[in-house]
Amino acid sequence: MPLPAPAPRQPIHTRKITFEGFLREDGLWDIEAELVDSKSDPIHMHERGLLPAGGAIHHMRVRLTVDDSLTIRAIATNMEAAPFGNCQKAVDPVQKLVGTTLGAGWRKAIEGAMGGVAGCTHLRELLFNVATAAFQTIPVHLSREREARGERLDPDAPPYFIGKCLSWDREGPVVQRVLPMYYRGPGASGS
Repeated sequence: MPLPAPAPRQPIHTRKITFEGFLREDGLWDIEAELVDSKSDPIHMHERGLLPAGGAIHHMRVRLTVDDSLTIRAIATNMEAAPFGNCQKAVDPVQKLVGTTLGAGWRKAIEGAMGGVAGCTHLRELLFNVATAAFQTIPVHLSREREARGERLDPDAPPYFIGKCLSWDREGPVVQRVLPMYYRGPGASGS
């Protein structure tokens, strides 16, 4: 269902963010993120001069190469467009995240490596959310491969998403119906 019709309005700013996950031939994974900011009207940039309507104020890309355990093996970062030449200095601190695992403590690791004036707000924003793209890519794909081989889920090790949102509440109707072995609500065996 779409949003309700908006009041009359004028476009001012657009931010497009894309995340993609890839399985590499070597068995590792690439998670790529891209951010592009633009304005609907021409704007004057302090160092870049007049930027036409739709021109990229920010255009940044990040690629994390990770293994099955979501540990970062390599990071590539590119700023095709940024407001200031000085912004390019924010690329190097991202490398401090190599060896970190996407999961609990991820946001804290990003802040420790490149928080505040040590890094770039926009790169941090991409990195915060790249973990979600990795979770949508890697564990889901690995789970499908296990199912295709006929392997059963471990009743003592629920999938990572159980208990992480409303629908996957261990006491909720979705878990009761879709993955009953992990259901812990009323009427669960052992209740």
